[in-house]
Amino acid sequence: MTNPGRESSATFSRRAFCRSAVAAAALGVVSVPAQASQNNAKIRFYKNLGHGHIGVRADQRQALEYAVKFGFDGITPNPSEFENRSSSEIREWVDTMKSKGVRYGAAGLSVEFRRDQDSFQRGMEKLPKEASILQQLGVTRVATWIMPGHGELTYLENFEQHKTRLSEAAKVLNDHGLRLGLEFVGPRTSRARNRFPFICAQRDMMELVDAIGTPNVGLLMDSWHWYTSHGTVEELLTLSNRDIVHVHVNDAPAGVPVDQQVDNRRALPAATGVIDMKGFINALVTIGYDGPIECEPFDQQLRQMDAEAALQKTSDALKRIWALIDA
Repeated sequence: MTNPGRESSATFSRRAFCRSAVAAAALGVVSVPAQASQNNAKIRFYKNLGHGHIGVRADQRQALEYAVKFGFDGITPNPSEFENRSSSEIREWVDTMKSKGVRYGAAGLSVEFRRDQDSFQRGMEKLPKEASILQQLGVTRVATWIMPGHGELTYLENFEQHKTRLSEAAKVLNDHGLRLGLEFVGPRTSRARNRFPFICAQRDMMELVDAIGTPNVGLLMDSWHWYTSHGTVEELLTLSNRDIVHVHVNDAPAGVPVDQQVDNRRALPAATGVIDMKGFINALVTIGYDGPIECEPFDQQLRQMDAEAALQKTSDALKRIWALIDA
């Protein structure tokens, strides 16, 4: 499940956004063997910095500087920072990012589709403007998560509501060249909180994707939810690049049975070895996934670290993932 973490609070200014990013090389904390496969043309996905997921505060300019310094290829967009910027200012910012070799990952879907109809409609009224900003920024992906149950709606009632609402949002996004990734929540402990269980695995999420019916909808695939939903490499290999919009990578605490894992207690990828990250990442290579991969560890120790230490540790975790890719 996506956690926005500590939101950006710094003021966005034209001068700040257009100044050069710090391009210093990151200091190595963990030694990771060089992998010839890292430069292999078959690897199409890229390392994205989701700074909020690791408790690091940053506006877009600072996120860009962090990405350059710590070896990330992408950053998470924050369209609210550009609401009062002109088209020319946005183009300048996009050019600045390109000059640093950094692209955008996936934005979050701002529409509140899980609650009452009025909240949903208010979000839909704002979506076209936000989608336009994302399009100007060159963003092509948006993602959100689906709650694995409901206190009042049965499975079929909940399915119909999600299909109707997300179809409306997906059509607006599609008009602006944006894809929508939907994340299922896998842990049995999460489903148990609700009277009526809902989508909680790859196969039933793909049923919702198919029911929505627009060509721009797919999955946000999270290794944690894949593992806790008892997903398999064989299931992953039934998907194509078109089916996956965004990817999160995490590991799980050791010594906890899979059906007793709790959603907000995770670890950085390849930290404990509980989740089959080798199988997961190589499946993504095989199906030709070409989007962002970012960490979402819900690691309280990581969140309490100094920003640069947390960034370095997260970068090292992604290097470990890349080192698992078969040559």
